[in-house]
Amino acid sequence: MALSQADEYWAEFIKNTGRSEDERCAGDLDFESGGIKNDAQVAMILAGKKTAFFSTFASYNIDGEPLPVTGELYLLFDRGRTPRAVLELEKVIVIPFNEVPWSLASLEGEDASLEEWREKEKEYLEDEGAVVGFEFTPDIKLICQVFSVVYR
Repeated sequence: MALSQADEYWAEFIKNTGRSEDERCAGDLDFESGGIKNDAQVAMILAGKKTAFFSTFASYNIDGEPLPVTGELYLLFDRGRTPRAVLELEKVIVIPFNEVPWSLASLEGEDASLEEWREKEKEYLEDEGAVVGFEFTPDIKLICQVFSVVYR
């Protein structure tokens, strides 16, 4: 049976980095938005401009998913579902939206100020909440996942 492109990429990662074959991928990362926006996010990560992203505690809770853990490894995909890199979580921080400092928000690499980040993030969270089933509040808990590219 032939390996999928993702399985082949993972096997190359293990071989080329000398990591244990017991290392497991915690999941895929493709920024759900897909399309050109996804590829822009991938390009920012590969250029080192984006080293974190935020998600809501509520989404994990509603979906019944375990929270991410420091040290987990993720495959990063472009919009064509081609693996582009392996990311490792360096920190996982649970923090209320209204307490996120610029030092964390700036790691997303997309905004020029905390105010700009808050405005865009609030709009995103309101949209996500309408779909997933939670209501945005200023103290909604966010999960900040700080990562590094460990293979590409």
